[in-house]
Amino acid sequence: MIGNSENLYSSQENLYIASTNYESSEDYYMDWGNAKTWLYRFGLTPGKITYERRAKVPGTILNQFSMDEHENYFRIATTQHGSWNWMSDIQTESSNNLYVLNENMETVGQIENIAPGEQLYSTRFMGDRGYLVTFEQIDPFFVVDLSQPTAPKIVGELKIPGYSDYLHPYDENHILGFGKDTTDAETENLLEEEAESMNWSWYQGMKVGLFDVTDPSNPKQIFSLGIGDRGTESELLYNHKALLFNASKNLLAFPISVAEVEEKYADDPMAYGETIFQGAYVYTIDLENGFTPRGTITHYDESAEGSYWDWYDYLKEISRILYIDEHLYTVSEGAIKASDILTTEEQGELILETSSTDIYDYPEGEVESESSQETEL
Repeated sequence: MIGNSENLYSSQENLYIASTNYESSEDYYMDWGNAKTWLYRFGLTPGKITYERRAKVPGTILNQFSMDEHENYFRIATTQHGSWNWMSDIQTESSNNLYVLNENMETVGQIENIAPGEQLYSTRFMGDRGYLVTFEQIDPFFVVDLSQPTAPKIVGELKIPGYSDYLHPYDENHILGFGKDTTDAETENLLEEEAESMNWSWYQGMKVGLFDVTDPSNPKQIFSLGIGDRGTESELLYNHKALLFNASKNLLAFPISVAEVEEKYADDPMAYGETIFQGAYVYTIDLENGFTPRGTITHYDESAEGSYWDWYDYLKEISRILYIDEHLYTVSEGAIKASDILTTEEQGELILETSSTDIYDYPEGEVESESSQETEL
């Protein structure tokens, strides 16, 4: 029934499973522009799962946040990717859609051909609103009014450099965006016809933005934070579970590997930086001051100098941050470290595993009797 499914969304009453189907056509063996998403709905009741209905919508989805159920309506955002017919040399551009389905899985509302030539980078549904981020050269941030399911409409748009890979609610009227900064591709040394086709950008360091959508027709980015240069990465950009956020504690934290470009390459937008830090960045966040650094936490010691690959140790790469009472706990495969939640000063550490270099770098014929060490937290 389901086949090669990729994403699922669940409410308390229903489970939706999405599966991509690349349909062929007369001119295309596998027509990417003709791709469809099959949706299978299962009813959830205590002790029982029941297959109910299925539907099909044009395009493909990005992830689980592309789907949502609200007041018996199902909403889904898709991208129809461009395609090229090599026989006729006809090329179609990508576009984006939003569909609203009723209880019978019938499409009752839709917006199609959103941001032609671009594709969805992130989506978030919050009650009667939806937020879409597309990208090609700049980041259009769209606000969608879904209060009338049969007549959804885009009511606001904000164009800013960069893009957001993940959107997270701050409160009812504010939303956080996590992604990358960008800089336009250089066209000064190109022919005019070549320059006109250079409608893309080079991504740079990580970007965190705070958007005010109190007036949905006039969304604003009220604060923006840039971190590192090209090569800076965070698991948060592809896995939302890496984020720690608590509005009541004004707390924001996430794991990050920060890259820095050498000064002599500072003007080269294609230059990748050398990783100079891996750990957690911790901020105080509020609507008056935006992002205020509390500190950083790392599981590496002061000997981590030189090239990143000289000191890289996968067991020391922080991947999760959580809090209990007044302490932050950073987790890597090799350790759990406790730090003060306000100052990020270290309070204690539990070693789960010796470093990867210690595990493998023994003189020939010698093997460590214990592969793990523990210390009192």
